[in-house]
Amino acid sequence: MSAPPPPSLDLRRLRVVASLGRGAKGIVFLVDTGAETLALKAISRSSIEKKSILSNGSSDAGYRRIWFERDVLSALDHPLLPKLRGSISTDRIVGFAMDFCSGGDLSSLRRRQKEKTFSDDVIRFYAAELVLALDHLHKQGIVYRDLKPENVMIQANGHLMLVDFDLSTRLSSKPPSKKTNHKKPPPKQRRLFLARLLCKNSNSNNISPSDPDLEGSGKSNSFVGTEDYVAPEIIKADGHDFSADWWSLGVALYEMVYGRTPFRGVNRKETFYRILTMDPDLVGEPSPLRGLIRALLEKDPRRRVSCGGIMGHEFFRGVDWELVLEMDRPPFIPGVDRELEKLGDVAGSGGIDVEGVVQSVFGGSDVDGKDGFSGF
Repeated sequence: MSAPPPPSLDLRRLRVVASLGRGAKGIVFLVDTGAETLALKAISRSSIEKKSILSNGSSDAGYRRIWFERDVLSALDHPLLPKLRGSISTDRIVGFAMDFCSGGDLSSLRRRQKEKTFSDDVIRFYAAELVLALDHLHKQGIVYRDLKPENVMIQANGHLMLVDFDLSTRLSSKPPSKKTNHKKPPPKQRRLFLARLLCKNSNSNNISPSDPDLEGSGKSNSFVGTEDYVAPEIIKADGHDFSADWWSLGVALYEMVYGRTPFRGVNRKETFYRILTMDPDLVGEPSPLRGLIRALLEKDPRRRVSCGGIMGHEFFRGVDWELVLEMDRPPFIPGVDRELEKLGDVAGSGGIDVEGVVQSVFGGSDVDGKDGFSGF
């Protein structure tokens, strides 16, 4: 996967507005270039080198994963996936600048709902966009491997964006291509479809991969993912492929319905035991959505529903997949974030030391950052 190098950004010329969040490998900042507002993911060099040497005896491995993520971002061209807008490299940090999503993440939006859950119609829209995003990645040979609501951002137009490719990998094989013969209906029918798709508008426990290189066998044996969302075949080290992403989608949909993940235990060991042995507790009347979740949470990846079966599932009956991205009124349209404006005023007077903040959090750490882990 070759791509032209991203433009270099000068950290000294960026106005750092706020810290947006912390992941397993770095901290994301909101920055103003003078022409646009971007999200900057900054990673400590000393942390990369220290962890790589401890794990592999070489500092190169950690950088290979970062360059892999950079190359993936450089190659992406899809409205539901981020674009690499620039890179930063100093003596203390490396980083990527990407599109900023003003609506926050899907997990935060769910928790703001009255019942901490979404309606079926809202889930249908978000699920359809996640299917489209994953399908596009799979066609590029990329397994995402960290699908969870915290990694699903909401753009200013209300559509989703799947972010954070730190745990992704490429496989030598790709899923079977599925030809779609959808004909675009006339404008009036298209408007009716978009109105039907949503009947009503609605107001880390990471396992780190060892190597992002191309998997020659068509499967990956890395122990990687996020605890609550990791597929059974990853836990069993049976080798996994694109099907692992569909399992994670099932967990995410369950969480949208019930406000919790289906296999959470009191600790990691119990969570993994539940993933391997228990069926999801699909409380409530049988419905197409619960049927889809059950099909996605099939423990045998060979029997698990894949993209074609998902798109043709009863839950998505009537959905024209070519029109999903054309919806101009998704369930939630972010408004002006006054809190970020206030933070920007504070940062403008005092400033934020990106290198200092990243170094203080990750520079001397022996672990993979917040909620990270690399094995049993």
